[in-house]
Amino acid sequence: MHPAPFHANVADGPETGAAVWLKTSDGVRIRVAHWQKPDAKGTVLMFPGRTEYIEKYGRSAADFAAQGYAMAAIDWRGQGLADRLIDDRDAGYVDQFPDYQHDVAAMLSALEALEMPKPWFLIGHSMGGCIGLRAVMSGLPVNAAAFSAPMWGIQMSSVMRPAAWALSWTGRRVGAGTRLAPGTKAETYVLAEPFEGNSLTHDPDMYTYMQEQMRQVPDMALGGPSLHWLNEALMEMRTLAARPAPDMPCLTFLGTDEKIVDPEAIKDRMAGWPNGKLVVIDGAEHEVLMELPAIRDKVHADCAAFFDAHLARHKAARQTA
Repeated sequence: MHPAPFHANVADGPETGAAVWLKTSDGVRIRVAHWQKPDAKGTVLMFPGRTEYIEKYGRSAADFAAQGYAMAAIDWRGQGLADRLIDDRDAGYVDQFPDYQHDVAAMLSALEALEMPKPWFLIGHSMGGCIGLRAVMSGLPVNAAAFSAPMWGIQMSSVMRPAAWALSWTGRRVGAGTRLAPGTKAETYVLAEPFEGNSLTHDPDMYTYMQEQMRQVPDMALGGPSLHWLNEALMEMRTLAARPAPDMPCLTFLGTDEKIVDPEAIKDRMAGWPNGKLVVIDGAEHEVLMELPAIRDKVHADCAAFFDAHLARHKAARQTA
């Protein structure tokens, strides 16, 4: 664990923000940020989505600090300032989707070494929701989990879905797996698309926040997914969908204007989650944590209240020990 660059000027988070380089068990260098807070009630583990990076959650770290929580976030392999896995650094890529669990394990070891306050709680956004679901199913040491527009399915038409399976499967087997999936671009989304009509947020200030991060630190940018990544993601989502919900309190947020992940897959999963609650947010797009102020403030507050309700589990375990 060694100090890593952390761009506080674009993160706009608490002054305690810092980052470290970590080496995973399979030799990939990743980056983890931590925002310490004196006398914190616990720590929020932020699992970002595809194309994202730790600085994007600086404002969330500030919101959770105001609610009494420290926070940590991760640059997954293949994005942010973590190691890119193929020569084309603009294409999203992972060898196998479960490889992200090596990143999770490295993050947990680092948080132990950094003595990040316990109990720990998870927030998984989009792709981070898919990674987080497998992690929770595998015993992630958190008291409760929250998900923001989790990628438990990708939104596609009934015509496109079989085509996506066929094209991504064929592409990786004929040596074209590193090519961008059709309809996607090498340029990162927030610079390639104007605010008007975007699929992420209704808040122009948050869109500008993301754009400025990309302009000031272009090395963190990532374009569309590769065919290989798409095929791996489809297989992972199918595998996880066949498994029962874990024994973990869960709170999931979904916007009515969602255009990226599959709302029906989220509703199906939450309908079968015994300790789970689905919150549908009227007028929200994909980035509920970065939506208009009234929405994002409520989501952060609801998450903090949910975590507050599950602090006792950790305290009881400590008393028993």
